Formats: sequence, C-alpha cells, structure tokens
Amino acid sequence: MSRFVKTIEEVPSASTPKLRTRPVAASLILIGGLIALVFGIALSVSFGAADIKLSIVWEAIFSFNPDVTAHQIIQELRLPRVLGGAMVGACFAVAGAIMQGMTRNPLADSGLLGLNSGAGFALALCFAFFPGLPFMYLIMYSFLGAGIGAGLVYGIGSLARSGLTPVRLVLAGAAVSALLSALSEGVALYFRIGQDLAFWYAGGVAGTKWFQLKIMFPWIAVAIAGAIMLSRSITLLSLGDEIAAGLGQRTRLVKLAGAVIVLVLAGAAVSVVGAVGFVGLIIPHLTRYLVGVDYRWIIPCSAILGSLLMVFADLAARMVNPPYETPVGALIALIGVPFFLYLARKERREL
Repeated sequence: MSRFVKTIEEVPSASTPKLRTRPVAASLILIGGLIALVFGIALSVSFGAADIKLSIVWEAIFSFNPDVTAHQIIQELRLPRVLGGAMVGACFAVAGAIMQGMTRNPLADSGLLGLNSGAGFALALCFAFFPGLPFMYLIMYSFLGAGIGAGLVYGIGSLARSGLTPVRLVLAGAAVSALLSALSEGVALYFRIGQDLAFWYAGGVAGTKWFQLKIMFPWIAVAIAGAIMLSRSITLLSLGDEIAAGLGQRTRLVKLAGAVIVLVLAGAAVSVVGAVGFVGLIIPHLTRYLVGVDYRWIIPCSAILGSLLMVFADLAARMVNPPYETPVGALIALIGVPFFLYLARKERREL
C-alpha cells in the first residue's frame, strides 16, 4: 500500500522528520470553526417545528424563565440535542483521525471497522436482558461492544497469509458489521424491543437529555485531551512503525493508548446517537487536506469540523421534510458512500 501520509523530507540525523503543515490554515479553522459552531448551534436551536427568534434563544440560555413555553422547549429539548450532536461529531471525527493515523489506513472509520455495530449489539443485549439499565452502564457496555467488534474485525482480517491490508480490513469490517447488525435485529425481534432499537438503527440526536450529556461529557473530554496529548506520537506512527521506533517511540504502548481512546469515543457516541457512519472517514481526510499531516493540528481541527458536520446535518434533517425528521445517518451517508467508493477505488489503483 502506498503511504497515505507522506513525509516531505526527513532530516538526515535522528531528529523528527519535517512534515508538511499549514499552521496558519489550522489556526483559521480553529478560530473560524468555533465561531461557525456557535452560530450553527444558535441557528439549530431556533429552527424546528416551532421557529423561535434568536433573541428568545439568548434569553432562554442566559435568563431562563420556566413559565415561558419557548424557554422550556429550548432548555429541555433543543439545546441538549444540539450540544449532543456537537459532542458526538467531535467523537467520531477524532476517533477516525486516530485510527487512520495509527493504522496508516485511509479507509479506517469506526463505522466501517465494526466499532459502531459492536456497540449497537451490546445495546441490544442490554435492552433485552437488562431493561431500565442506567445510562452510565449503557455507555460501559457500548465500550465493551465496540472493543469486541474491533477485535473481530482485526482478527478476521489478519487470517490471510499476506497479512492485514486496508482493503481486507474494510471487507472484514463489512462482514462483521453485517453479522452484528443481523444479530441485533434478531435479538430485537425475539425479545420485541424493535421500537427501542429503532432510534439506534436510524441514527440521530433527537431525544438527547441533559443527564446523558453530563454522564458522557467527562468521558469525551478526557478521551479528546488524551488524543491531543498523544498527537505527536500518532504523527510519527503515521510515517511508519520503523520510523516511529527509530525516533524512540514505544509503538505498542502508543497503539494501545490510541485504541482505548478510540473505544471510549466510539462507544460514547454510539450510546447517544446510534449507527451514524462516515463522519470519522470524511472529516480526517478533509482536515489533512486543509492543515497538513501533523496530528497536533489534525486532531483539534477534526473535532471542530466533526462537530460542525453533525450540527448542520441535524439541522438539515429537520428541514428536508418538515415537520417530520430525516435520519441524520442517512443524510451523512449520501456524502459518505460516494467518498468511500472514491477512496476505495484510489487505494485499489495504488496497490
């Protein structure tokens, strides 16, 4: 496989290779992205079945009056929904960036490599055998399910004599995802919990509550902080294991820490919005194109752009066919599937 992260030049000594980076563009993305994210959140909160003026949104946030119906709609329904979408978008995007950097696989994504379906299968078992389980435990089982899904994919993909290639990894991911999704549907039919799982099948942030965000936020904050701390090591891994080891990196430890972070991010995101794919595939590629190959910039910029994608996709899902909602996962798939086919075709030509 051709190197999907390219080094422009390497210093002849044992120092860190010089990488193609665009710090000015990255800074503009971080600043402009945060401004656009605040605007998108305000816009998404104001639009819906009942349109609410931005001035009322401001009052509901900073001068909440429980006697005003519009304030209650904003505080109890729309604001947690939008903030949940922003958090989940950051989770999927950062998880995808870490996976692509560590594996040097341009097709890596939590949805394509079995993490999302594994977490969904764990949730199906929870609904079937432990109804009424607190949300904290649902997140824990999502982490476990994501780990099982990833383990199956990497195990099956490594069975071939020629080793684990990007295309073989994606094929194993598709097979495992289909198997786990079928098992989830079988559990849903047998135990009659199809309605409970319908939300996770479709993917969306409708119904997100404040208590979910309070439980999920510490996990996500710690995981993203860990990803940023690990970003330099992931940059070196993206150049190849031999180069990273030659520069003093403990590659196995870095990969283990990165895998734990990915499981936390994917598990937390799936427990809230369900099977939303392709965010972790599209955003890291777009970010690398804009800011270069240094993951110290890629990870925070991916978090911002992933949040933007989810917030505006959720807004579009409410505007496509009002007053009904289109699943967010379906809208993102309209972009993600052609992008995936383009990457797969490109990778096949380079093999």
